[in-house]
Amino acid sequence: MNRVAKFSLTAAAMAGIATLSLAARPAQQSDEPVRAALLAAVDDEYLAEATYQAVLDKYGDVRPFSNIIQAERRHQQMVKAELDRRSWSYPANRYTGKIAAPASMLEACQTGVKAEVANIALYDRLLPTIDDPAAKDVLTRLQWASRENHLPAFQRCVDRGGFPGMGPGGGSGRRGGWQG
Repeated sequence: MNRVAKFSLTAAAMAGIATLSLAARPAQQSDEPVRAALLAAVDDEYLAEATYQAVLDKYGDVRPFSNIIQAERRHQQMVKAELDRRSWSYPANRYTGKIAAPASMLEACQTGVKAEVANIALYDRLLPTIDDPAAKDVLTRLQWASRENHLPAFQRCVDRGGFPGMGPGGGSGRRGGWQG
C-alpha cells in the first residue's frame, strides 16, 4: 500500500472515530437525567426506610410502618434493578441508623404523611425530565404506590390520633392502653 493510500485510510479511520465519539457524546448526556432521577429515587427510598425503621425500633411492630417499610425495600430493589440494567452504580443507604424517631406515634404518622407527600412531589419533578420508558415506568409505579397506598395509610394513622392500625381496614377501634 502506498503512502497516499495509507494516509487516506488513516484519515478516514480517524474521521470515523471522531464521528462515533461525537455521536456517543449526546447519548451519554441524554442518559444523565435518567441516571440522576434513578439515584434521587433510590436516595428517597433509603430515607423512607431509615425513617420508618426508627419508628419501628422505638414503638415496635406497628402499622402502617411495619407494612410500608417492606414496600420501601421493594421500591429500592426496583430502582436498583433499573440502575443495574444500565451498569450504573449506586451508594449504600447513608441514612441507616441516623434518623431519630418522633416523640409520639401521632408525630410519627404525621412524619409519614409529610414523607409521602414529599415523595410524590419528587416524582412530579423527576418524571418530566426523563424520556426512557423503562425508567419512567418504575418511577410512575413508585409514585402511584406512595399516592394510593402509603399516603392514605399514614393519613388514617393521623386521623386515629396516632393509634397504630390493627390489620385490614385500619384498626380494631380499640384505643385503650396505647401510650403512643
